[in-house]
Amino acid sequence: MTSHYIKSALLTIGLLTPFLLEAGQYPGFMPAQQRGQFYQGGAGVYRVVAAPQNNSMILGGTVVAMREVTLTAQLPGRVEFLAGKEGDWFTKQALIIGLSDDGLKAERRRALAQLGTAETMLRNSRVQYSRELWAPKSRDIGRMPGMGMPSMFDQFFTRGVGSNLGMGNPWLERQADLYGQSTDVQKAQSQMLQAHSGIDAVEAKLRDARTFAPFSGVLTRKFVEIGDTVQPGAPLVSIADVSRLQIAVEVPVRIVGGLQVGMSIPARLDVGGQVEARVAQIYPAAHDHRHTVTVKLDLPERTSGGPGLYAEVMLPDGNSTGQLTPVIPSGAAIRRGSLPAVFVFGSDNKTQLRLVRLGEPLGNGYVPVLSGLRTGEVILAAPQPGYRAGQPVMGIR
Repeated sequence: MTSHYIKSALLTIGLLTPFLLEAGQYPGFMPAQQRGQFYQGGAGVYRVVAAPQNNSMILGGTVVAMREVTLTAQLPGRVEFLAGKEGDWFTKQALIIGLSDDGLKAERRRALAQLGTAETMLRNSRVQYSRELWAPKSRDIGRMPGMGMPSMFDQFFTRGVGSNLGMGNPWLERQADLYGQSTDVQKAQSQMLQAHSGIDAVEAKLRDARTFAPFSGVLTRKFVEIGDTVQPGAPLVSIADVSRLQIAVEVPVRIVGGLQVGMSIPARLDVGGQVEARVAQIYPAAHDHRHTVTVKLDLPERTSGGPGLYAEVMLPDGNSTGQLTPVIPSGAAIRRGSLPAVFVFGSDNKTQLRLVRLGEPLGNGYVPVLSGLRTGEVILAAPQPGYRAGQPVMGIR
């Protein structure tokens, strides 16, 4: 009986649909007496018809923070400090994560000891250089005497005679001694610089053992807990600046040309209702597989909600003029989650739940379907609350 009733209703709808299309009408503009012919029984069935598409498109997007970063570990260690939990607010440069640094402190003490040794060697080398400059060893009469003669005789006679005979050059010996002492000074300076660089490297690691908030924001996600051991590159926490929110939406390439930075776009949020968003950024390249362009829109300040919420934006579609789009009653679409859906009758006369993408409401009780339905398919016009796919339709016998 039920199957016969549905077939009769579909037959009636099928006969009316060509007449409506030829007249340039669609159900939203039908008189009340004709509109009732599309509804059969208490719940009502509706055959999808086509109507001229308006010049706008509603696309789903996601609310994102204007700034959001994931802080990662810069060195291996054990988590010893973790400030707060998801949802806590932190000011800029507030300490969020602390890793164990016992080994780094030992390295720093060793580097400081090396620095002290290098400073001592530098002072000694400078003293030796000054001594050679003002009291050359080549003129020291206390040096080892030559030929077993007294030192005074060796200084004034043996060396003098040897120099005259080309067997020695006191001036060259003094220059060599000065150069050797200056080389020792340079070596000591290099060792001191190396010790300073070692201290700087250890202090940099000590700073990396502490993770601070790069800006004021909310802790959105924790990847570690106290006691966890991390390696360099491992994510620690995510922090977002939720004082300014945006909507990120994937826009088909064919309508991106109609958008400009600063353009005001109507938007609707799950929390907060209807708002006016402004185009902030249009990405220069499209996705390889989806053939869409990412567009970000600024939400007004103090907008309710937070990152991750579902949002819809109404974008102008100048290329859609004259196209026919499936049209359904507004009450036929239900929301289970973030996307709308309708109950479609299959070949076995049982309903199936199907997700659809809706356009801008026409203001007459009907809404266009951008994707998910084809003209001629039959759906429930007004599903009862709690109705599930495959169940008998109340009112259809």
